[in-house]
Amino acid sequence: MALRHDQGIVLRSYPFGEADRVVVLLSPNQGKVRAVAKGVRKTKSRFGGRLEPFSHVDLVLYEGRNLDTITQVEVIEAFPHLRQDLDRVLAAGAMVEVLDVVAQEEEASHRAFLLLQRSLRTLEEGPPHRDLVTAFLLKAADVVGVGPALAECAGCGATGGLHRFSFAAGGVLCDRCRTPGAVALRDGLTGYLAALAAAPIDALPEEDPSLSDDALGVSRRFLEYHLDRRLGAAVRA
Repeated sequence: MALRHDQGIVLRSYPFGEADRVVVLLSPNQGKVRAVAKGVRKTKSRFGGRLEPFSHVDLVLYEGRNLDTITQVEVIEAFPHLRQDLDRVLAAGAMVEVLDVVAQEEEASHRAFLLLQRSLRTLEEGPPHRDLVTAFLLKAADVVGVGPALAECAGCGATGGLHRFSFAAGGVLCDRCRTPGAVALRDGLTGYLAALAAAPIDALPEEDPSLSDDALGVSRRFLEYHLDRRLGAAVRA
């Protein structure tokens, strides 16, 4: 047993015993980390509000057989403005839910951590882009190695006539490669999805409200298909 330093972004927590909580964090070095915060449910807890969801924290952990114990915690970034706006809180909630699903324990998650960190910073700076969550889903899919083909046909590599999307085939399909179950895409949606996936999370293309709902629906269903898991209400807003 030993002490170790780490950092992470708090994804969620849940009660453990009478006064403790298990805190689930995303660490760039260790992936998903579960650690006990002792006494945190007491009003005089020395940790206070430092372990709230979305907080980026620096930790000292005492390594245990099953669960580590948090012995020290300091906040690196608290994202206070994000927390004051319901739309931003909902967007952040969708992001941490997705990474809570895809992150693995004891497996470095540098790309996932940086994606979440940059996304939270973007939310902290102002009202979210209408399609920020959609862009996040597409980038999260890429992080875990299942990013959809959006610029060319997933079947033959053609760059024209991409009017269908197949969750099983892994992205857009041309008319020649269309398969049963492939969904028809509205005009402009293929290019819009490709632009969202390619752009930095803090510099997304101009919003197109006419395509937003379809873009979110396709991105969510694609990730659900490849994770074999239904995402919660936060990702459906």
